[in-house]
Amino acid sequence: MYHDKRFQRDKNFPFIAFSHRTVKQATSGGFLMTSKSKFPSICARMLSLDMNVLNSIIQSLQKDGFFKPETEAEKECYSILNDIDMVAGGVQGSITSKKYMRNELYSLLYSEGAPSWYVTFTPNDFVHPLCFYWASSNEQYEPNLLPDKGKRRAMVVDNPVAAARFFNYMVEIFTEHILGVNATHRGAFGDVSWYYVSVEQQGPFLLKKYVNG
Repeated sequence: MYHDKRFQRDKNFPFIAFSHRTVKQATSGGFLMTSKSKFPSICARMLSLDMNVLNSIIQSLQKDGFFKPETEAEKECYSILNDIDMVAGGVQGSITSKKYMRNELYSLLYSEGAPSWYVTFTPNDFVHPLCFYWASSNEQYEPNLLPDKGKRRAMVVDNPVAAARFFNYMVEIFTEHILGVNATHRGAFGDVSWYYVSVEQQGPFLLKKYVNG
């Protein structure tokens, strides 16, 4: 961790950096799509879409969450959605990126078979001295816990970079020492032929890790 923690503790910096990164990823995806030979036909189809049909599809999806295209106009609207996926696929956190992750997991299941176990764990940064050390300005590590629970939470919340680094560190040591991935010993679950990891945010300050294998 850096001795100067201005950006780590800045309340607006994570949102600004994330927004810039999202715009950059979406723009890069747009440039890649324009280089495709089918881009002129995509533009022509977008300009010729029936807006009434598109609005009815949107209303049906908002109401029921599912819509099956039947007419040619409805299928044309859905084909545009597939074309737009090329742009959204490179944007982290987008629905398309989640769809790609789902496809990766389906491919693994088809190739390797159903997982033998399913693990969910949430490292608790509010009670771990390592997270407090990264969040503080101390140069020497001392495994001490703050006595007041409110001060613990405030220190971690004030430095989300330390909390993110702690979460990543716990995931790495779980993968290496518990699963035995890239390790000289067998994992607690035996020899791991494959594993797939995804992260979910629950609540304002809680990250969960899901592992299949």
